[in-house]
Amino acid sequence: MDSNKIKGNVASDVPVHSCRIRVGRSIDGFGLSPGITKEQRVGVESLMKKAFANLTGDLAGSYFPLTGMNEAVRQQLVDDHFLFVSGDRNLIAAGMERDWPEGRGIFHNEKKTFLIWVNEEDQLRIISMQMGGDVRGVFERLAKGIKAVGDSVKQESGKDFCLDAKYGYIHSCPTNLGTGMRASVHVDLPGWTQHGVAKLQARCEELHLQPRGTRGESGGQTGCTYDISNKHRLGYSEVQLVQVMIDGVNTLWKEDQAFMAGAPAPAGAPAAASKPSSGKYKAMEAQVNGPFPNIQSTHSLAAKYVTKDIWEKLKGIKTKTSGFTLIQAIACAVEFDNQH
Repeated sequence: MDSNKIKGNVASDVPVHSCRIRVGRSIDGFGLSPGITKEQRVGVESLMKKAFANLTGDLAGSYFPLTGMNEAVRQQLVDDHFLFVSGDRNLIAAGMERDWPEGRGIFHNEKKTFLIWVNEEDQLRIISMQMGGDVRGVFERLAKGIKAVGDSVKQESGKDFCLDAKYGYIHSCPTNLGTGMRASVHVDLPGWTQHGVAKLQARCEELHLQPRGTRGESGGQTGCTYDISNKHRLGYSEVQLVQVMIDGVNTLWKEDQAFMAGAPAPAGAPAAASKPSSGKYKAMEAQVNGPFPNIQSTHSLAAKYVTKDIWEKLKGIKTKTSGFTLIQAIACAVEFDNQH
């Protein structure tokens, strides 16, 4: 993760509000969030409290546990847009919000440009962020922070981050395998907005980017500001993915300026509509030997690899540590039609 290998940066005239780059990390010896036990989750938090105390310089800061958090601290974290909260339908269905909020918390440095979420979707979400479009600077801080946190965890416990030679860094969600990195900017694209989100989505697909609303993965779109990030995690290096995002954002802005001057937008396929939901979600029960499930996300990895033969082979197994089952592992793809 060498920032010197990145060519250029987001151009100075691009209307970028902020930049954020994050990775997930899991620590050897602790379960992933869908099946982690309460004791393991608290163990991760206890280890990280010790590890955070070793951070120095511009990475040094404070840890704020969600359990027992006072109102003044909570409101400040909300105002800073740092606080993660319960209620995400995907995390609930996958069993990741069990025992909420115990064992969870947020660390940030004094400048609030380096953050770590403990026991949200992953054991660790390591985040570098700042206002403006200095993507290279944000990436440089992230690389420094990942190394410092990994070294500190090793010093305190002798444990490493979970890393597989084929699949990269191991995460709770398969879409984060590989680098686990998402590099994004919030950028104004008024020209693309006037031609419709569907066309922007189609263009981003060509550029290997992913557009979202500024309210996050499960939120909506407001105004002409978009969250634009790299689409892929697996099969590329961190430097390659940041470069794709930088080059893609610069390209989108050049095209946006042309649209504002009257140029026609390229044809784009309309976005698929998601089915409405009841808004009531719960974690999947640890069932065994049930019938082959109806996997609603027909284009997902779960639909591709959990065949009837595989289901019959694995449907009766429970993990020894937490009693986790196959139906729980694919819960989101069964419950929802928009999973990867």
